[in-house]
Amino acid sequence: MTFEQADDRTLVHAARAGDREAAGELFRRHWPAAWRTAYGVTGRRAMADDIAADAFERAFAALQRFDDRRPFVPWLHRIVVNRALDLLRAERRLVGGDPPPEPQDDRGLGSGGDRALLDAVNSLPLQRRVVVVLRYGIGMGPDEIAKVLDLPSGTVHSRLARALEQLRERFEMSDVQGA
Repeated sequence: MTFEQADDRTLVHAARAGDREAAGELFRRHWPAAWRTAYGVTGRRAMADDIAADAFERAFAALQRFDDRRPFVPWLHRIVVNRALDLLRAERRLVGGDPPPEPQDDRGLGSGGDRALLDAVNSLPLQRRVVVVLRYGIGMGPDEIAKVLDLPSGTVHSRLARALEQLRERFEMSDVQGA
């Protein structure tokens, strides 16, 4: 069996034993979703690059402590989210509030509506933004998000509902203003 065909548990065991190819396969397999999560939480490409890379470094450094009876992906995403939240909180403390938005890079976004949606998601309070990104950007179910964020499922459902209501109100307002 090649590493491309191996499941994550097999790759984790091999990476723990020092197999760099197994670690490389874990990285290749999970980098895109880890980066999308970091970007979705921060709204900034450069920060997402740093966070995702740092999360992988932290995950590989902690593989010996990883409970391999559990799936690798939620554990990795928890590291990504926690790192993103830590950096955003530290940045807010340094600048005394939300930092100015990074200039937007529209590559691969398609229509202006896509940009408006991303801007709207980025304007959500951090706790709501995280659950929206994990649910709709990454495709995790609410129970999986609850595990990643170490929250009760009800809290995840509540944050999702409030975030969607906030997004709905924002778009309804822009429709009224544009009419």
